[in-house]
Amino acid sequence: MSRLQWFAVMAAIAMSILSSAGSAQTAGIPADKVTKAGQYLTSRGAYNLVQKERAKVLFIDIRTRAEIATVGMTQEVDAHVPYVDFNDFWEWDSASARFKLDLNPDFGAAIARLLEKKGLGKSDKIVLMCRSGDRSARAANLLTDLGYTNVFSVIDGFEGDLTPEGRREVNGWKNALLPWSYQLDRSKIYSSK
Repeated sequence: MSRLQWFAVMAAIAMSILSSAGSAQTAGIPADKVTKAGQYLTSRGAYNLVQKERAKVLFIDIRTRAEIATVGMTQEVDAHVPYVDFNDFWEWDSASARFKLDLNPDFGAAIARLLEKKGLGKSDKIVLMCRSGDRSARAANLLTDLGYTNVFSVIDGFEGDLTPEGRREVNGWKNALLPWSYQLDRSKIYSSK
């Protein structure tokens, strides 16, 4: 077994322990993934929750349009609503060494519309998933500030955390071999209209 395979197995065991309870405690969660509400799920925990309580949970993919277009998405989500997205000019952010991402000003309102459409309210479960868990933590904090009381962040996201070599093959939805596809369902893709 290679070092990378051993690392992946150990990460999978740790994530399995966390997901068996459905949520994780704040201890051991990186600072950029900690939320005000302190409610977390692993990708496997999110999948299990949605399978068990689909009608009572709003599951949202909050990645950018470019991410879902190039990396794919799961049909298990109720919808895609980007928390941040590239601006119209694809400006470069020198401090972050990447293209600038702007907050989606419609994010809170879009979540409210989706909850209403599903017959849910501010106290029902909302599960947010980004690429690796840091943006979903920030989005969960925004929703908590807006009065939502049961918001969960998927701490390992869709693609998972980086290995020391810079690859996303440790954890996350795809690496847990949960259902996903490059084929996108237009009815689930965000539109501000």
